[in-house]
Amino acid sequence: MRILGVDPGSRKTGYGIVDVEGSRITHVTHGLIKAGDGEFTARLGMLFSGLSSLIEQYRPECAAMEDVFVSRNAASALKLGQARGALIAACTHARLDVAAYSPTAVKQAVVGFGRAEKEQVQHMIKMLLKPPAPLQEDAADALGVAICHANHAASKQRMATSIRTAAMRKRA
Repeated sequence: MRILGVDPGSRKTGYGIVDVEGSRITHVTHGLIKAGDGEFTARLGMLFSGLSSLIEQYRPECAAMEDVFVSRNAASALKLGQARGALIAACTHARLDVAAYSPTAVKQAVVGFGRAEKEQVQHMIKMLLKPPAPLQEDAADALGVAICHANHAASKQRMATSIRTAAMRKRA
């Protein structure tokens, strides 16, 4: 399974793509979609088209995105929510299911501690995936989201298998 992880931002959005085979997770690519400092609606369009191009090029089977972190600045949170909406639209336009994870859940999945510092997440991503290129903070977060989704998807699959097995035993 190929997973696209996204760390949304209105000026720059981190992305990371991983392949999952069983319990093995391997790095495919990572980077930033840079929307710059121009007009806000133009930046939203750049985010949509940038992510759409990545989806077309790498053909992920699903996407996972970090939830909006609500800070004290309501205007910033609103802009981040709109950027996230443009990114979700790019995913759904490509017929990808999109899962959402809180920053705490991502840190828990990668570091084992939900209140880990960004540097700890970045360090663990380097250790787990050994990406070949320099790893920007936002791209590390996006790879963390993809790993979080891989872990949750594996857990759901194990649970479904257990339920089917129990139902079959009950019938026998």
